[in-house]
Amino acid sequence: MFYKFSVIGSSLKLLKTGEQGIVKFCNIKDEKILRELISMGLRPGISITLEQRVPCFVIRVGERRLTLTREIAQRIYVRIDDH
Repeated sequence: MFYKFSVIGSSLKLLKTGEQGIVKFCNIKDEKILRELISMGLRPGISITLEQRVPCFVIRVGERRLTLTREIAQRIYVRIDDH
């Protein structure tokens, strides 16, 4: 018997275009980059939508669009919102 498998959390880098998630935490050691992300509205509990993956990651945070490098996207962890 097989059961439906679902991933409930992942790195932002693994989301597919159009998927939504809620930011759980950022594993970013550089305080300057972390402060910049927070000032742009990217913090735990915030809902995001991945709009683009190539050539860089573009996410929607509320009414804002943020552009992230692949390295930064890899260090942001989200709970996938599958509704």
